[in-house]
Amino acid sequence: MKALARLVLGLVIFDAAVTAPTFEPINYDSETYDATLEDLDDLYNYENIPIGQAEIEIATMMPSGNRELLTPPPQPEEAEEEEEESTPRLIDGFSPQEPEFTRVLGPQTSEDFPTCLLCTCISTTVYCDDHELDAIPPLPKNTAYFYSRFNRIKKINRNDFASLNDLRKIDLTSNLISEIDEDAFKKLPELRELILRDNKIRQLPDLPTTLTFIDISNNRLGRKGIKQEAFKDMYDLHHLYLTDNNLDHIPLPLPENLRALHLQNNNILEMHEDTFCDVKNLTYIRKALEDIRLDGNPINLSKTPQAYICLPRLPIGSLV
Repeated sequence: MKALARLVLGLVIFDAAVTAPTFEPINYDSETYDATLEDLDDLYNYENIPIGQAEIEIATMMPSGNRELLTPPPQPEEAEEEEEESTPRLIDGFSPQEPEFTRVLGPQTSEDFPTCLLCTCISTTVYCDDHELDAIPPLPKNTAYFYSRFNRIKKINRNDFASLNDLRKIDLTSNLISEIDEDAFKKLPELRELILRDNKIRQLPDLPTTLTFIDISNNRLGRKGIKQEAFKDMYDLHHLYLTDNNLDHIPLPLPENLRALHLQNNNILEMHEDTFCDVKNLTYIRKALEDIRLDGNPINLSKTPQAYICLPRLPIGSLV
């Protein structure tokens, strides 16, 4: 029984050996397999090959592996769009590229200096006194009080105070102003005090009715420099100074609330009885007007006694 089993196992092994594939030797037919290391130097020596017989092939081979990793990823379209967009502006309207001092030191002047570097800015007040300026400098938008005395300003332009809605006082004493644009002050809704004394002004422009204090002393207004009824609608006007202007009349009508009227050193020759009072109403009393100066004029106040009966005090001036 054991012999039979061995016989069957031997037949199986023989059958498997017969059916297995045969391996033939591979001939690479290359001389380099039998070459020594010394022969390789001569084998790959290209210096002695004639140029005409040499075939040169130059190529750049990509390393094996995942070649997609070598390709740079495309830039997202959103990033490109952001670069093309203009610089965004901040909530307050200023660009982030604008230097901070443009807001702190005010706008640039014609001399390439910020206004608050050329002048002195304290809160909402700008002082430009005695700086040899020949024009009104650009002012910060929040300017409320502006002083530019003892300079060389010759003209006030319509845009010098444009959009300064908080401006309450302008003092341009002792300049060389001879010309003022008609609407230079008209569009200033908060203007209360206007001081233009010691200049060369010949014609007074339209003024805002909000004024409470006007000083245009020592100018050249003459007989035609003030328009008719120029101060009529200025209900809050308290002080009006027009000394040394060669005026030949008192500008009428005068606001009811006027407290002080200075007309010294002019050329006023006469006064009417209704200049200050209402001759038709003998009970009318003008309590506010307590300070009238007419000294230095050729007028004789004693000739018109009825002109002062409504006043709390007599005008100062010549009685002879």
